[in-house]
Amino acid sequence: MKNILILNGHPNKDSINFALAEAYYKGAKDSGANVSLIHIAELVFNPNLAFGYRQRTELEPDLLLTLEKIKTADHLVWIHPVWWGGMPAIMKGFIDRLFLPGITFQYRENSVWWDKLLKGKTARIITTLDQPSWYYRLFFGRPSVNQLKKSVLQYCGVKPVKVSYIGIVKNSTENQRLKWLNKAFLLGKSFG
Repeated sequence: MKNILILNGHPNKDSINFALAEAYYKGAKDSGANVSLIHIAELVFNPNLAFGYRQRTELEPDLLLTLEKIKTADHLVWIHPVWWGGMPAIMKGFIDRLFLPGITFQYRENSVWWDKLLKGKTARIITTLDQPSWYYRLFFGRPSVNQLKKSVLQYCGVKPVKVSYIGIVKNSTENQRLKWLNKAFLLGKSFG
């Protein structure tokens, strides 16, 4: 049985992101996967990596529990909006606090290389936009996707990392939103 962990980075319960996370969850459950859904904004933790990597800040219970779910997951699903080209602050703080040396990667002594401690996992990023996805890629270089896909997940050994763009959200109709929810459901059903 495949273990799937869904991480929703949008802080607002009334957002399309929450609905997409729920739709993916239902699709994956329907297919028999073992699925967990975490809304990052509901976790109790300090998102500030106060000392960088110089001094370890004790991980709060919610982060320790989430870390165990990340370690046991076969497939990670990250859902977030694009705000100012990036991800919401709470999601960035979550990554800063949890994706640390010795936990998700390990520096090698006297080397520029590192060990990828999340090898064997795959991922899907579902990101919502208020602009066409082609515009986000062509004119902005898709910074949130590059950061999460390349600088976090692949850096820690997660691959492949597939990306789905949802949008334009701000002017969407009820019919469009229902299509997007169905798309998330079908991605969950196929573990994609």
